[in-house]
This record gives sequence, structure tokens and C-alpha cells, in this order.
Amino acid sequence: MTTEGPTPGRKLAMAILIAMLLAIPLFAVYLLVYDRQEQSNTARASIAEGWGGPQTIAGPVLVLPYQAEATETVNEGGRQVVRTSLVWRELTLAPQAADLRTELTPERRRRSIYEAVLFEAVATGTARFALPTDLARFGITADKLAYDRAELRFGLKDARGLFGRPPEVSADGRRLILQPGKGSPATGNSGFFTWLDAGSIRTQPMTVGFRYAFRGNGWLALAPQAGDTRWHVTSKWPHPSFQGGFLPTTQRISDDGFAATWRVGNLALGRSLVSSGDVVPDTRPETGDRYATALPAGDYEARVDLISPVDLYSQVNRSVKYGFLFIGFTFMAFLMFDVIAGVRVATVEYLLVGAGLVLFFVMLLAFAEVIGFAAAYIVAAAAIIGLLAAYSAAVLRSWRRGGYIAALLAALYGVLYVLLSLEAYSLLIGSLLLFAALAGVMYLTRNLDWSGLRSQSAT
Repeated sequence: MTTEGPTPGRKLAMAILIAMLLAIPLFAVYLLVYDRQEQSNTARASIAEGWGGPQTIAGPVLVLPYQAEATETVNEGGRQVVRTSLVWRELTLAPQAADLRTELTPERRRRSIYEAVLFEAVATGTARFALPTDLARFGITADKLAYDRAELRFGLKDARGLFGRPPEVSADGRRLILQPGKGSPATGNSGFFTWLDAGSIRTQPMTVGFRYAFRGNGWLALAPQAGDTRWHVTSKWPHPSFQGGFLPTTQRISDDGFAATWRVGNLALGRSLVSSGDVVPDTRPETGDRYATALPAGDYEARVDLISPVDLYSQVNRSVKYGFLFIGFTFMAFLMFDVIAGVRVATVEYLLVGAGLVLFFVMLLAFAEVIGFAAAYIVAAAAIIGLLAAYSAAVLRSWRRGGYIAALLAALYGVLYVLLSLEAYSLLIGSLLLFAALAGVMYLTRNLDWSGLRSQSAT
């Protein structure tokens, strides 16, 4: 006498095969999340157009031109001739000390379902410059410097973000007239500068004061250059993220905003306060994608990001990675009803249930973009639980069994939400959950004849 229908082992293999096939739509959902995230980044950049991109500030630095001899070897009439000429070069002095204060005023702007965090900033500060006493070490003497052609240069990554009243710069109390361009290499030479007569620096230090307002998007960074740089930032935004090679020495974060202070010396920067080189051409910088906020912070900058507390695309992406957990547990429940309770579950019914489980992640993404992640999670989970509970009651021929499936799904969605909220403990919780599930399956199937050979030998 032979057994009727497929053996439990074959049913298990079929359920595993269907679960593996569902990896295709799960991967498609993963690509959909990535595509929507790219669309969101594009929309945020569009919102920020005309406002200003992510900003980096640098400076001020004092540039003193000087003339130096330059030699070159040329070929004249078959002979090597050495020619000497005078060329203009620049001696760049970083300040001995710089004290900067920046106040950030954040602003949310929406377009359709997308939102961008913009800001207005007011930067004020002072810098103290002094002529090095060991200037001869650099092959330059003080009498060769053209003090009347000196320049003060300020770097601002996206100078188009300047707004309001014009920037104010003064040297030893003298108001200076500003010019565009000639920023800092740290800002792609974007910024502004001023001409001045720096002759007083030969006898005493020079103090520079400045104030300017600008707009930006996403984050603000400082490229410190002084021998002792202090940067104090305040804002009403309650969700800062401190990035870069230098973190704040002090910080305070609350629901009312944050305040942070950095202190960086040139020894930590690994650079001297004095450098010399060729004259920097006054060219318009290449801005590229000036609204891109996903750029990593530099190793020699201090940066604060105004982040959103919930990145819904990241959370949906993480939830999709747990898709196999839902499919595996649900299919295992159906398999137990099949092989233990004797309720036949067809291949198509497995596929339809799997399609419903995959649909949850699509609904989660669609609703999260409109009503937020938490509310979307509740709506999508309730819809899928209701749908699969009703369908399971019909397939398993019992509302009680359908209720078991609903309870299982509710527990799974609850555990998934905990996993998403407690990222640090997700591996621990997930492993314990899998252990409990495996123990339960082993207990329920301890007397099950998976291959059907026992029943054949008994006959």
C-alpha cells in the first residue's frame, strides 16, 4: 500500500522553492526603495535651488605678494642658456588665533511629499595675524614683501548663498571693500577677498574682524587654518550630527536646539602657519553639483549636519532585509497545518500568501512617503494581516486557524518594529527568535515521518 499525495519532505521542499522564488520580487522592492530615495534626493536638491548648497567656510588668511628670482634653462643656437627673471609669488599667513561664532537658523521646506532642511547662517569672528620672526627660514626677507598689495581671503564653498547686507570686514578697525573670488583651496577657491595695506604688521599684530550671512542646505563645515581655532555654533535644530576629523570639545543638545564648540590647533592640522607659492589665478570655481548633501566629511574639517531624525528610506530598506523572516515563518505555519492537521495547501496558495507578504513592503514605502514611517507601518501591517487572515481562514477551512495566522503575523510585525528601533540589538533579538522558532518546529514535528518510509515499512 502506498501513501497518497506528496510526502511531508516534498511539501517542505516545495515551500522552500516557492520562498526562494519570492526573492525576485523582494529584490525588486529593494530596487524600488533605492529608486525612490534617488528621486527624493533629486527633489531635495530642486527645493534648495537658488538657496545655497552644503557650505564650507574657511579663513581668513593674509596673502602678501613678493618678488623672487626664477631661473630657467633654454636652448639657444644649440647651447644651454640659463635665464633669470623676477616673478610674483605669494606668502600666505594663517592667523595665530581665530575665534568664530556661527548662528544657524534652520528652515523646513516642502515640495509635494518631499522635504529639505535648509538654513540661514550668520558668521562673525576675529582673527589675529603676526609676521613670523623666523621668516628667513622660508627664504624670504621682510623687506621683499609688498605690504601695500596684501589681500585678506575668505573661503565659502557656495558663494551664491551670500544674502542680506554685504559682508563686513575690518582690519585694525578700518572698514575694507570686498571683491568676489580668490577664496580658499578648501572651498574650491570660492569666496571673497579684499585688498589692504598691511604695513602695520611689520611692527605689531593685526586684528581682523568680520561678519557675513549666507544660506545653505544640509550641513555646514569649517576648514580650520589658524594656530588656535575656536568655533562656536548654536542652532534651534534639535537633531545635529557632528562629522569630520574634529569633533566638538563641548556640546549641548536638547529639544530646544544645540550648542557646540570646537578648538583645533595647527599642530593637529599638520601644517605650518606660513606657506608660499605661485600667484593664485582669479578664476571662477567649478561648482559641480553644489546641492549634493551626501558627500562624506573631510579628515581636516569640523562639520555639523542638520539631519532628519527618521530616515524613512533607510528604515524601509532595513525592513525589506527581513522579508525572508516573514515568508519563512508564515510558510512554516501553513506547512504545519498541512502535514500535522491534514489541511492541504496548494502551491498557488503559497504563492498568493507570499505575494501578500511582499506587498507589505511596497505599501510601507508608499504610505511612509506621505504619512511618516510609524503611521505607515501600522496601516500596512493592519491591511496585510487582515487580508492574509481572511484568506488563511478560507484556505485552512477554519477561522480559528486564520486567527492563528493573524496572531503570528502580528507578532512578526511587532518584532520587526522592535528590531528596526533597536538596531544595536537586532542580531541578538533575531537569533533568539530563530532559535525559538526552530525549537517549536522540531517539537511539533518530532514524530513526523518526513520521507514516508516509516509508514511503508509498517505495512
